[in-house]
Amino acid sequence: MSHPVIEADECIGCGICVDACPQEVLEVVNGVADAVNEDACIACGDCVEECPMGAIPEIVED
Repeated sequence: MSHPVIEADECIGCGICVDACPQEVLEVVNGVADAVNEDACIACGDCVEECPMGAIPEIVED
């Protein structure tokens, strides 16, 4: 299983990562991106590439 690591203090809640994710893993919750569907993550890295703030530095594979 894999999931994105989100640095909440860097996230501005813009939702670009949510739109970039092909598996609907991410959602903006209370103004910050959150991995609400980790089981669906395919570690494609689209969210990491698209985040304008660098708030998603990596995908962790468990």
